[in-house]
Amino acid sequence: MSKINDYFPEDPPRFAIGQLVRHHRYDYRGLIVDFDVCCKADDQWYENNRTQPDREQPWYHVLIDGSTAVTYAAQANLKLDTSNQPIHHPLVPHLFTHFDDGWYERNDRQWPGWEASPV
Repeated sequence: MSKINDYFPEDPPRFAIGQLVRHHRYDYRGLIVDFDVCCKADDQWYENNRTQPDREQPWYHVLIDGSTAVTYAAQANLKLDTSNQPIHHPLVPHLFTHFDDGWYERNDRQWPGWEASPV
């Protein structure tokens, strides 16, 4: 199995898919579902973002614990969540197979609504 450092040997993203995190400012717990090496949101979304962290850093798609929300957060705003407690979000069973030792194992299913269109 490939590790994230195999793809980013110079400066790998700090967090991996399936890892638990906590937001520094808003203190929510979350689960990393995916990431971008830099902010992929459009300028209007970025300008409306209250914190406006640097766009040139990893940004993560995060399921927020105890809600139905999915957020897009900059690496600088996240820290490791060491609670080892599962996340309660309706997409968890759709995207992950199981929870073990503080990590979720990602399955190969696409996000709901992201299925490829027939050609």
